[in-house]
Amino acid sequence: MGEQGLAAKVAPRSVRLDPHDNLAVAVDAIERGVAVHGVAAVERIPRGHKMALAPIDAGAPVIKIGQVIGFALSAVSPGEWLHEHNIGLKDFERDYRFAEDAGRLPSLRAEAPATFEGFRRADGRVGTRNYVGILSSVNCSATAARFMAEEIMRSGVLADFPNIDGVVPLVHGTGCAIDTEGEGFEVLKRTQWGYATNPNMAAVIMVGLGCEAFQIDRWKQAYGIAESERFRSLTIQQTGGTRRTVEAGVAAIRNMLPFANEARRETVPASELVLALQCGGSDGYSGITANPALGAAADLLVAHGGTAILSETPEIYGAEHLLTRRAASRAVGERLVELIHWWEDYAARNRGVMNNNPSPGNKAGGLTTILEKSLGAAAKGGFSALAEVYRYAEPVRAKGLVFMDTPGFDPVAATGQIAGGANVLAFTTGRGSAFGSKPTPTIKLATNTPMYERMVEDMDINCGDILDGVPIEDKGRQIFEHILDVASGRRTKSEQLGYGDHEFVPWQIGATM
Repeated sequence: MGEQGLAAKVAPRSVRLDPHDNLAVAVDAIERGVAVHGVAAVERIPRGHKMALAPIDAGAPVIKIGQVIGFALSAVSPGEWLHEHNIGLKDFERDYRFAEDAGRLPSLRAEAPATFEGFRRADGRVGTRNYVGILSSVNCSATAARFMAEEIMRSGVLADFPNIDGVVPLVHGTGCAIDTEGEGFEVLKRTQWGYATNPNMAAVIMVGLGCEAFQIDRWKQAYGIAESERFRSLTIQQTGGTRRTVEAGVAAIRNMLPFANEARRETVPASELVLALQCGGSDGYSGITANPALGAAADLLVAHGGTAILSETPEIYGAEHLLTRRAASRAVGERLVELIHWWEDYAARNRGVMNNNPSPGNKAGGLTTILEKSLGAAAKGGFSALAEVYRYAEPVRAKGLVFMDTPGFDPVAATGQIAGGANVLAFTTGRGSAFGSKPTPTIKLATNTPMYERMVEDMDINCGDILDGVPIEDKGRQIFEHILDVASGRRTKSEQLGYGDHEFVPWQIGATM
């Protein structure tokens, strides 16, 4: 028999992730009539999608990783393709069992103290990058902020300051026509403060228009901010127009550069890392490869005394009970559930439903319901105890695994985490999300080998080889070591491509008037 005949005999790969599952995930496409796990497919099952392994009555739960991901819309026979045509959602009780597992979670011990080369700041925190930032208080000053950055870059002056990673304009589309006493204003205020004080920032200039709702002087007063060699502010109206404002801003930045360039990397413990955990463009492999591997890396960081931030509240919906059981206390678990209830109300007020997520791309990649997506997304948090729960853009002070309330939309979620103090970010993707951030570097993790090979210039690590037998623990250690390298100055693929100038997207809550 020739090589072609032998290849035809090789069975497609598939995985049953838990003995209680009534389905298998197709690692490779399963053609009609081909048997896996002793069941013949009655139709073609696309790669990354699910096939029923047992009869499922109409209304009965569909089980993956031992958890409910939906309910059969009609009776399902073994070998059928399981997707949105025959899986739906309905309300069902989740047993939160607050803090039940916190005291008996496996305790990882660091073999030897891990370190990286970082920038120690005056407040004791440590940066992994050394940027000068230009923040805009309002959309009306965004163009002036960009002009300042463009002029600095065009002048070539940064060549004289090799310890500075760049001058980055961080502009947004709000700042006015909002309730100055409302939740949206408070979120923007926290976000701007978080970026101004992120340890990856050496110095910051804030530029405004002058008449906007988000008044710079009010913001400075709220946080006790004084003008210094690290912070400057100005407005277009007070300075005398766009041209004069750009000139004044460029002059201020030039004066900041020598101060920012004084920063030097030094050896610091891995406990100084605050890792943002993100996923985007998820697929049927995300919860099998990259997400649990990132979870293993997060557990290693926690073992070394560091912090990992799990976020994207709509994307842990339906899996939150797995986190509440790991909560350090009942109060921590209850705060997480309160966020879930807020999101249910928020979706209803805006005439949406929580199952609006997954996106069309997620579904094409094999994900069917938000419950299924959430199981994979929660895996990024590993197995560590949940130490604390934070609101969007709140300063993250706790060590260990924490949760921050954010939307699932990647740029908005990452913006909140960076505002919270994240100095490095890891981002898993199955479809191939194009993303990067500043001032915090983004490490991209591919869930499957074909996408990694197509987009190798965008992806830092391939986790698809887990499907070929690489242990999740080994991949987690590889990711952890890569995080240390990036924290020490190694450039990520997204940094090499120049991502980050347009990915500052504060969460807009409330009416625009």
